[in-house]
Amino acid sequence: MGRSKVISSARRKPRKRPRLTKSRAKAVAIVPQLEPGAPSDLELMTAIQGEDADALSQLYDRYNGILKALILRVIHNEAEADDLLQEIFMEIWNQAKNFSSQKGKPLGWMVTLARRRAIDGLRKKQAYARAEERLQNETEQQPDAWVHNATEEEIVLSDTRHLIRKVIAVLPPAQQQAGTVKTRLELGLKKIYDGLKELRGEL
Repeated sequence: MGRSKVISSARRKPRKRPRLTKSRAKAVAIVPQLEPGAPSDLELMTAIQGEDADALSQLYDRYNGILKALILRVIHNEAEADDLLQEIFMEIWNQAKNFSSQKGKPLGWMVTLARRRAIDGLRKKQAYARAEERLQNETEQQPDAWVHNATEEEIVLSDTRHLIRKVIAVLPPAQQQAGTVKTRLELGLKKIYDGLKELRGEL
């Protein structure tokens, strides 16, 4: 099929978002041999730029194995690799207009895109794991607040006190003493203010 036929075929067909089924993904990292008369990668990419969903399906059948194998080298999880593979081909569909044959071949462009998405996915997974670990550690450090059903305000106040103590602990001794004196003065002034408020009601 010539390039003009692929493009004209894309124009005649209604424009729709392609559907890709996970069952079609096979992790076979071998560049397929094109059958005689099959459209080239560049012809398929040109058709995809014209929003031909069938062209994307053909590109998917041709390269899903290579891209999935690349993803698995980064992610090491079959289910997550399948999900990411679908996202990558949808990004190919959405970003096809950014492809330029002058900058390289379609497969090179897709491999670069897949590698970037796989690395981003791994970073998000690691960041989530770190955040979950931090939450677990913080929960274990303050068991009383959770066991006694402390209010949100009490938990925040406890966190604030803990943070202030940590900050003061790293100050030089002289500054630590000054900080303690200032805190005591503020507490004393607050007590005096509260006492005056009570006396005002009796006068």
